[in-house]
Amino acid sequence: MILDQFAKKLFSSKPGKDSNAKSLLKSISWRIVGTIDTIIISYIITGQLVMAVSIGSVEVVSKIILYYFHERVWENATKEKINEPATELVRS
Repeated sequence: MILDQFAKKLFSSKPGKDSNAKSLLKSISWRIVGTIDTIIISYIITGQLVMAVSIGSVEVVSKIILYYFHERVWENATKEKINEPATELVRS
């Protein structure tokens, strides 16, 4: 129950906006899926399991970092556009 309250605080954010922690966990879970895919493709191409796992190991770290920053850039870009006041271009 205490852990549940902590998790709710960690992942709570303003409506329509992901928290930094949620973005990080989303990026990690997506990388798990992506790395499994990379390992499978690498194994099909090379035929070597050790090589496939090596390729997957290298790309997982770089892509977690890239995805996290990509997610934050999109979040900030969306936030700025939503929060900008609408200006009327109609002139009398």
